[in-house]
Amino acid sequence: MRNEQPFSQRLTGYLQNVDYRVATDGPEREALYRLRYACYRREGTISSNPQKRFTDDYDQMNNCWLFGIYLDEELVSSIRFHVTSPENPRGPAYDVFPDIVRPMIDAGMTVVDPTRLVVERTMTEQHPALPYVTIRAAFMAAEYFEAEYMLATVRREHQAFYMRYFGFEKLCDPRPYPTLLKPISLLAANMPRQRDNVVDRFPIFHSSYTERRMLFDSIPQGGFELPHDGNRPVAGNLRVANA
Repeated sequence: MRNEQPFSQRLTGYLQNVDYRVATDGPEREALYRLRYACYRREGTISSNPQKRFTDDYDQMNNCWLFGIYLDEELVSSIRFHVTSPENPRGPAYDVFPDIVRPMIDAGMTVVDPTRLVVERTMTEQHPALPYVTIRAAFMAAEYFEAEYMLATVRREHQAFYMRYFGFEKLCDPRPYPTLLKPISLLAANMPRQRDNVVDRFPIFHSSYTERRMLFDSIPQGGFELPHDGNRPVAGNLRVANA
């Protein structure tokens, strides 16, 4: 506890110089694709390609947001997430973990599915808080869209981070994942249950409705329908897949 509280305060201080930007045009997206490529190649997670960019068809879906995070006007990290619901069910986890995710969507739930979280290497060393700052974008989306669950599709060595700090639960052992060379597990956090715990522990995850509306009122690709229907399902216990 002695070390954690000052770290929490430092996290909050980062927001004064951080800018969250939705990448909508070609140059903005291209910068994110190249940052992804550099980060994934450094960890040996993808094969090389002459274009030195990493993108897939999920980037073009109409329920997909691509965020660049800028520190003092410099691109330092990025995250992608899909807001999946009965109106817009498709997303990476929906396709790779259908036995777990599809029943959630069929039950009428809204699920935020973050992927492609990357932090520029030199910035990771200088600013170890950046992973938290980056995840905050998906956390805000989960609150804005009233998501029952937020997912994490991560490698085995990253599971402890999500489970310890954000209350994620492991739903299955690692599985092959399209475009990646290393297997991926699926974790999930019950947002109504965990949201206040996370904000209490890390106040950086607090956001105002105005901030969320400015980020998410715009349509990422066109045709997205907000999953607000007044009859929300209750997030309960999820099915844990057999290994």
